[in-house]
Amino acid sequence: MHLPNYSALVFGERLDRHGREPGFVAVLAYWEGKPVGYAYANRIERGDRYWQRTTPAPGYEYTAQPTLALKEIGVRPAWRGTGTARRIHDELLAASDERYVTLMVNSSAGDGKVHALYRSWGYEDIGTSQPSPASPQLTVMVRAVR
Repeated sequence: MHLPNYSALVFGERLDRHGREPGFVAVLAYWEGKPVGYAYANRIERGDRYWQRTTPAPGYEYTAQPTLALKEIGVRPAWRGTGTARRIHDELLAASDERYVTLMVNSSAGDGKVHALYRSWGYEDIGTSQPSPASPQLTVMVRAVR
């Protein structure tokens, strides 16, 4: 939270913008009435700025039809390593009609553990992106929804 791109204010602005985008969907996880994690995504189309910022340009198989873009996923520290993130992720994808899902990850997050986790979930690297000047260089990943 000490980095500019991860501050609560910037996150709130991003969530507000993403929440108005087409196909917005969110999953919230609770345990005994308390929130333990969340994920949200929206649908992106060919020509979306998400794809325009991806280098190299993504293959036609990913952009030919709408794709689900997983924008954020988070789990409270006490719930990490319990499979909660995967269950939230899978619940989010269960409601999707899109063929592919994509996400961006800071490859150095958790000393590379987050990137490795997404690979273990079936995601493959297809490029890089820097969504904003305050953002680090991110790895763009994709996998089939089902």
